[in-house]
Amino acid sequence: MTNTVPFAQLEIPETIAAGPGPGNTDARVLARYAGAGLADHMHPDVLRGMVECKEMLRAVMGTENTYTFGVAGTGWSGLDMMFSAVMPGDKVVMFVNGTFSGIDGLTVRMKAATAEELVENPLDPQAASVVIIDVPHGQSVTGEIVEQALAEHKPKWAAMAHWETGSGRVNDIEGFSAACEKHGAMGLVDAVSSLGVGDFRIDDYPGIHGWASCPQKGICCLPLTYAPVSFTDTYIETLQATGTRTFCHHPILEARHWGVIDGKDVEKGTYHRTHSAYAVSAFHEALRICLQQTIAQRASDYTFHEAALREAVEAMGCEVTSNMPSLVVLNLPEALAGREMELVQHCRAQNFGIWPTLSEPVQVRIGILNLLSEAAISDIVRRFGAALRELGGEVNQDHIDTVLQRHYGRALAAE
Repeated sequence: MTNTVPFAQLEIPETIAAGPGPGNTDARVLARYAGAGLADHMHPDVLRGMVECKEMLRAVMGTENTYTFGVAGTGWSGLDMMFSAVMPGDKVVMFVNGTFSGIDGLTVRMKAATAEELVENPLDPQAASVVIIDVPHGQSVTGEIVEQALAEHKPKWAAMAHWETGSGRVNDIEGFSAACEKHGAMGLVDAVSSLGVGDFRIDDYPGIHGWASCPQKGICCLPLTYAPVSFTDTYIETLQATGTRTFCHHPILEARHWGVIDGKDVEKGTYHRTHSAYAVSAFHEALRICLQQTIAQRASDYTFHEAALREAVEAMGCEVTSNMPSLVVLNLPEALAGREMELVQHCRAQNFGIWPTLSEPVQVRIGILNLLSEAAISDIVRRFGAALRELGGEVNQDHIDTVLQRHYGRALAAE
């Protein structure tokens, strides 16, 4: 057996991440990640950074919840923690209108399933205590839909994705919260795609007791750093009363790691979790950037630039079916219908990372996470238009350029 290395050093090229996420990580965040010293994870500066992250995250999320911190991992880590309060036999109503709320629904069914139900179908249990409310692809979950379901089923928990990136739809968070309050359900919200993009404060929605997001979308940090979560005291009290089958992502134990014990901030954490100084440094910088820009300004910028992209692709003959400010979901022109996957692969081969939908019907998704400039949107539009032409579509680039110039010219005129 030889000691030679069988593979060359891995080189990954620059890619425009123009999909639903991960987003384009800010260079300042990458610099903080790479620039962190080889510090012991208990170094005072690392611990100070964690305290400051906790405080900044509360400001970003708009909450007084003491139980607000980051879960090491991706958005799935945060969601797993939030859903950990759901115990076998708990009655849950889950609203599904796309791929990712559908996966949330599977998670809820796994959490709520009894031992017998898990044995019967371990990977797709049909928990009798869970009601899945299916809303057709391309439509939003409305307050009326939530109200009707909660009035009928009277669950302990109700769960919904705030923004469903599978179909690019924004769901009615105000109506969801109000219905939860009215019918005594504890709301749980997947905010993976909305946090850091939308202008909202979670404390404005008292019917919602658990929130989970991710590091790599609106916060524009790196995957596998920290997924933001926030829980009300009522959620924690419920968890204390019932316990949970989760150990790795236990909300109360993880809170102790972040220096939150018995609902109060303490000087330092008491639960051992070996974390990364690099991750703390990157997460800290991403939160600093969010607060420097302000959530309100970020939300305004996303809305403005999404409108430019929307106008441009519609001028190419595409039909936009989404209403999210960070993502455009579209049907191709009739002449190219059915070639969505071919188009996506063609773009990816040129380091232009757009995405298809992951469930039927197959559509194309173009995202603008951390691509908030006229130059960035124009580059995306030109690349997408060129890809359509290369597949035989008819796109007048001069006309599309005029559409963009008109959109951005209106902004200059308004100034």
